[in-house]
Amino acid sequence: MLISKLILYCLPVCLLPVLVCAEPHGEPEIVITQQRYQVPVLKLKKDNPVARIRMRVAAAVANAHLSELTFDTKGTSELKDIKQLRLYYTGADSGYRNLGNVDKLQLTGSADKPAAKLTIRCDLSLLPGDHYFWVSVELNNEASLLHFISVNTINAVLNGKLHQIGGQSKILQRTGIALRQHNQDSVHTYRIPGLATAKDGSLLAVYDVRRESGRDLQGNIDIGVSRSTDGGKTWLPMQIAIDMGAWGGLPEKFNGVSDANILVDKNTGSIFVAGLWMHGVLNEQGKWIEGLNEESKDWNHQWKNSGSQPGFDVKQTAQFMIVKSEDHGKTWSKPVNITRQCKQEDWWLWAPAPGQGITLRDGTIVFPTQGRDKTGKAFSTITYSKDGGNTWHTGKRAFKQSTTENMAVELSDGAVMLNMRYNKNKTDTGDTNGRVIAVTRNLGEDWTEHPASRGALHEPVCMASIIRHDYTLKGKKRSMLVFSNPDSKTTRHHMTIKVSYDDGLTWPVNKKILLDEWKSRGYSCLTSIDNDTIGILYEGSQSDMVFQQIKLKELLP
Repeated sequence: MLISKLILYCLPVCLLPVLVCAEPHGEPEIVITQQRYQVPVLKLKKDNPVARIRMRVAAAVANAHLSELTFDTKGTSELKDIKQLRLYYTGADSGYRNLGNVDKLQLTGSADKPAAKLTIRCDLSLLPGDHYFWVSVELNNEASLLHFISVNTINAVLNGKLHQIGGQSKILQRTGIALRQHNQDSVHTYRIPGLATAKDGSLLAVYDVRRESGRDLQGNIDIGVSRSTDGGKTWLPMQIAIDMGAWGGLPEKFNGVSDANILVDKNTGSIFVAGLWMHGVLNEQGKWIEGLNEESKDWNHQWKNSGSQPGFDVKQTAQFMIVKSEDHGKTWSKPVNITRQCKQEDWWLWAPAPGQGITLRDGTIVFPTQGRDKTGKAFSTITYSKDGGNTWHTGKRAFKQSTTENMAVELSDGAVMLNMRYNKNKTDTGDTNGRVIAVTRNLGEDWTEHPASRGALHEPVCMASIIRHDYTLKGKKRSMLVFSNPDSKTTRHHMTIKVSYDDGLTWPVNKKILLDEWKSRGYSCLTSIDNDTIGILYEGSQSDMVFQQIKLKELLP
């Protein structure tokens, strides 16, 4: 009996060392993983995220000393594209995805000699718990916009021991240019991209220059232009195409211009930029507010409540303004107001749809436009000129329900197709979530809904872009439709390019090109740079305005 009692008494004591030893053996002391993302790596931007590393140190480890990390650059088009590789420590916070404020991060090391394998040496003590690092690349200014960057973390040295790192990825990140960045040139935010190719081959990017805040009209906003003479490799300093200044004695913040659309007349080479001007503020009852000054905080929006009203006067409704360039975008004319020419008096609003206009085969030039009808309901249509922009005419609404921002494209049979943002998609995330698409054969007098409407191209309710790209392949003239938008039904992320070979009836899923998977404001605009190259300007996760190039061969069937 005594022996039995002793055994029962000692059993827990004898097992205790076994249980203590089993705990560390059940959990690895250090686990290191990485995750890579499809986001652009941009020239003119110091830090571009290429990988996130997580190091989990077990509770049984008193301290883990990190002394070295090694990276594999296999898959990078040109090693000399990489100017410097940096490693930032973010502690337990994994959320510094755009590395926009690296001053708050801890730089643990860097490598600046291009090689197939790069090693960053550091001196960091890690306590038990989760620790996150971001790997950043800075590009050389000479890096090609058609190149790819690939950086995989392959091993780390902690406490003198080599650890292999899981989560290897074959992701190739595309290069690009951070054309406009937050706070660049003392401008708070750049928004609403438009992009076109001039007759001399120059690229012209237009956008909102939102000087004091990221907010929509009303505000101190001008229309800016960036110009490239080498296909987008480099860009000249920003110009201002439309600035209404302190018109009417009101401060600039009450004379904002927004939502630019750029149109190149392929017949004459003339370039038109349209923008929407608001003078002063209409209150929620639609009455113009008197006595505004620099200290006034009043604000309203042309699409909100009664922010723009029936009539033609600047104190009644927002104004449709156009400037013109006859030298491929080097200089711009004074603004011309065509509101009375094309707006119906009972409409609450008539405005440009941001992006790019087109020239039809018969020489007609076309702006995509939008507005609010006599009940305040949103609509989309086109505005066109048959005399080189001297006079303009506006079509009828393209769809009975609420649509807004849109772009037009000419189909192979000469019909004009309008691709529209559909407000119902805010609540429709099913099979009928999709861009509204309508076709006209008489410049907007009549519209017919396209078979691919409301289903083929889903959206999170956002501006999108569509162009017809004409090209020659093996001596034969061909064309395709190219489309870009956030490829999602709910959130503005996954900026994607899609292509159609049959006038928009189908969009093959195997030809989608993902540019930026992270969340952004999501607006974009496409252009044909040349026979073999597509250009895109978009609001990205890594910069206010991102420019990238896509080779035609990636889009061919």
